[in-house]
Amino acid sequence: MKLLAIETSTEYCSVALWQDGVVSARSEKVGQKHSEVLMAMVDAVLKEAGCKVKEMDGIAFGKGPGSFTGVRIACGVAQGLAFGVDVNVAGVCTLQALAEASGKDKVIAALDARMGELYLAAYVKEGDVWRTVVEPCLCKAVDAPEVAGEGWFGVGSGFLVSSPTPPPEGGGLKARYSRQLAAVDAQAVPQAEAVVRLAAVEFAQGNAVDAALALPLYLRDKVALTTRERKDERCTSTSSVRTAI
Repeated sequence: MKLLAIETSTEYCSVALWQDGVVSARSEKVGQKHSEVLMAMVDAVLKEAGCKVKEMDGIAFGKGPGSFTGVRIACGVAQGLAFGVDVNVAGVCTLQALAEASGKDKVIAALDARMGELYLAAYVKEGDVWRTVVEPCLCKAVDAPEVAGEGWFGVGSGFLVSSPTPPPEGGGLKARYSRQLAAVDAQAVPQAEAVVRLAAVEFAQGNAVDAALALPLYLRDKVALTTRERKDERCTSTSSVRTAI
C-alpha cells in the first residue's frame, strides 16, 4: 500500500510517503507560506521515492485542530489530489499525531489555540491502538479536563500557554496536571510522518472516505477569511492536481 500524507496545521509544513510500512518524509518551518511550498515538497518526496501521485492508494492529511488556514489548505489539497487519482482520503487528528510521534503510551496532547486557549486531547496506547481518554476540545488551561492516574507525558505547544491566574487556580497545563505529568515536550509539532502512520491503520480498517466527505476539525468557529487566506486557498486548490499528477 502506498499513501501520501500532508500536514500544515502549524507553522511547519510536512509531507510523508508510506510504502508498505516504510516512511519517507520532509518537514520545514515555513510560517504562513504553506501554499507556496507544499506542492514542491510533495513533488520532492515523490521523486526521491521514484513514485507518482497516480500510484497512491490513498491520501491522508492532518485535519486539525490547528491553524484555521493551515487546516483548510491540508484538507483542500488532499481532496484535490484524491479526486485527481480517484482514491479515498483519511483525515487524522493533529493531537493524535502528536501522541503517536511522542513514543509514549499515556499522552496529553495540546496545541496553542491563541487568545489564551488551547486544543487538548488525551490518549492511552493499548497494544498498537490508541484509545481516546479525552476527546479533542477547546479550553483554557484552568478548565482542562481531568485525567486519571500518573505517568502522563505532555506534548505540544499548549504546554507553553500561560495563565494570568497564578497556581493553584491557574499557571497553565503544567500546573493543572502537575502531579500527573512525568515529562513534557512543549516543542513538538504535528508531523506528516505520524499522520501517515495513523492513516495506514485507518485505510487498513476500511475507515477512509470519499474525498468529497473529507472535513477539517476546527473546534473553534471562524466566519471570515482574510484577503491573504482567500488568496492562499485559491492558489493551492487550483495548483494541487495540475502540479502533482
